Amino acid sequence: MIRKLTFWKVMAAFFLLAGLAAAVVRFVLGLGAATNLSDMTPWGLWIGFDVVTGVGLAAGGFTLAGMVYVFNVKRFKPIVRPAILTAFLGYLLVIVGLMFDLGRPWSIWHALIYQNPHSVLFEVAMCVMIYTTVLALEFSPVVLERFKLHRPLKVIKAITIPLIILGILLSMLHQSSLGSLYLIIPQKMHPFWYSPLLPFQFFISAIAVGLGMTIVESYLSSRVFQKALETPLLRQLARIMLGVIFVYFTIRFIDFSERGAFPLLFDGSREAAMMWVELLLMFILPLVLFNIGKWGHSKQGLFFTAVSFVLGFVTNRLNTTMTSIEAYYQEHFGATYFPSLGELAVTIAIVTLGFVLFGLAVKYFDIFPNYVEEEEAVIDLATGKTEHLAHGDPLPKTT
Repeated sequence: MIRKLTFWKVMAAFFLLAGLAAAVVRFVLGLGAATNLSDMTPWGLWIGFDVVTGVGLAAGGFTLAGMVYVFNVKRFKPIVRPAILTAFLGYLLVIVGLMFDLGRPWSIWHALIYQNPHSVLFEVAMCVMIYTTVLALEFSPVVLERFKLHRPLKVIKAITIPLIILGILLSMLHQSSLGSLYLIIPQKMHPFWYSPLLPFQFFISAIAVGLGMTIVESYLSSRVFQKALETPLLRQLARIMLGVIFVYFTIRFIDFSERGAFPLLFDGSREAAMMWVELLLMFILPLVLFNIGKWGHSKQGLFFTAVSFVLGFVTNRLNTTMTSIEAYYQEHFGATYFPSLGELAVTIAIVTLGFVLFGLAVKYFDIFPNYVEEEEAVIDLATGKTEHLAHGDPLPKTT
């Protein structure tokens, strides 16, 4: 057992234990003792990263599922299962993060009974709850195959397309609604990050980061689990991702121009510096890295291109939820906010937990199946029966 201990396993254990200690402080002593939040700054890292950013990072599930099952782009099917697994774990961990931030987490079920259809938060809550259920059903074939439960597997496969369409609709609603949350405080936000187009910008950027996360996850899985890397597929995903990024920044630059925000990029403020970091990671570096000759199209080039955009996306969401508002609170109330050690420990532990759960899922379930290239007949060695498989179906495992 000792020989199997690695640096990353030790670090994961450390982060999880630190998060557990911070969780005890949070739930025993309350938000005041565990965080730097106040009445002036009620939303901090747990909302900005764990929820608003986390939901976006989990967008690869509906993006890849829509491409494969709705638009019938079968060549991306080998990377659908890990994308759906990432989305499923991502939404579960978003709910975990939300439980830390709620003053009375035991009342989270109130959204189901005491409904307020005029609240954007109500729409987000309902969509996240329903979409997490949909993701559980989309992932269920992996579990049913593992335990050879053929009848329920047949039922789930029969309703796959309606499930995928429902998942896309729910994702479109709550990904954009997260941006709508900030439309009610235009006077408090910096012009870089407030825009009437925030819902649309949130949705477009979620599509791009979903593709980016799929590339990052595929590369890391190939390194950690010794899985074959679908480099040509990832190259196509990167091209689509860059196309979406180009559309996103075209819309944003036009919006900047219409609202006169461009001169603020050169006023020497902290907001201008953070905006340049965001532009560098989210727009400039991905375009440069992908176009560095053959290296840009190699697996390392694709990985670093995607990592740059993902980090830029995280910077954008943190700028929108924290940086853009802090100057207002400091000017009007003298209040500042920086996450406490407890907040940082919980967030890092949640991210670590996501990696651990993904690794366990790969270990015990068939997350990276080999797929049929063309329609063919396969003989089941256990039963002797002949099974006809279509293009894109997973090959049965041999024993």
